[in-house]
Amino acid sequence: MGKSRKQKANRPTRTPYNKPSKTHDHEVKIKSRAKTARSQQQQNQIPTLPFDTRHRILLVGEGDFSFTHSLYTRHHCENLIATCFDSDTVLAEKYPQSTAYIQELEAAAREDETVNIKILYGVDATKLGKGGLGSGGKETRRGGFDRIIFNFPHVGGLTKDVNRQVRHNQELLVNFFRAAAPLLAPEGSIIVTVFEGEPYSLWNIRDLARHVDLKLGRSFKFQAEAYPGYKHARTLGNIEGGGGWKGEDREARTYIFGRKDEEGEQGPPKIQKNKRSGSSDSDDD
Repeated sequence: MGKSRKQKANRPTRTPYNKPSKTHDHEVKIKSRAKTARSQQQQNQIPTLPFDTRHRILLVGEGDFSFTHSLYTRHHCENLIATCFDSDTVLAEKYPQSTAYIQELEAAAREDETVNIKILYGVDATKLGKGGLGSGGKETRRGGFDRIIFNFPHVGGLTKDVNRQVRHNQELLVNFFRAAAPLLAPEGSIIVTVFEGEPYSLWNIRDLARHVDLKLGRSFKFQAEAYPGYKHARTLGNIEGGGGWKGEDREARTYIFGRKDEEGEQGPPKIQKNKRSGSSDSDDD
């Protein structure tokens, strides 16, 4: 039996808005392509590496030595002096994983005379000169290093007061800059990486460097994934239970400093910007 005219009249009618228009479909496709292009660009982005294999590199304040290990195994840097503030005993207690990294690095140096890797303990980043590096080698003389790297400097939990903590870290950096500058080669650079945001931004790292006659050449986003195997090590040691906070997942920035010339104008040589990535995160000064 057919429907009455009244029933047909009461049936809801379909409006044009229930069906996406061709214009809408086109806009969706454009947005999808743009998103895919951005994703591909991020995948193809080449991280900025402020060193090369020929450089003589001093690493200061290493934690578990996973960064040093990555420089050697993944970036083929073979002229490295890596130092930490702790003694070998304390280091093994704070970072048990460091033992394997150090053993592999020292074995490489023993087995291949072209590999110049030294691990030094008990080195104060603020007292690198006048025997502060002990038997580090000829590179420890004035003008010996092409790169001096201090990743995530921090004095540790000396106090819970933010202002005092900031001052302690500022003093650490200023004294480190003073100690490191005389050890640079003529075209050498001091490289420091710190986390973004407060309280780290309160350190005013650029002003601290200027205070000791260093000039910023460039800064750029630190990309932990550029160093396979690297894990951020806390100053106080591993987190109990092995979980929780991972510093390599936080936003961080690397600053490259060099000595000023006699007129106080020229800093370190600027690193070439990444042409493939079209990176715009540089912050030339």
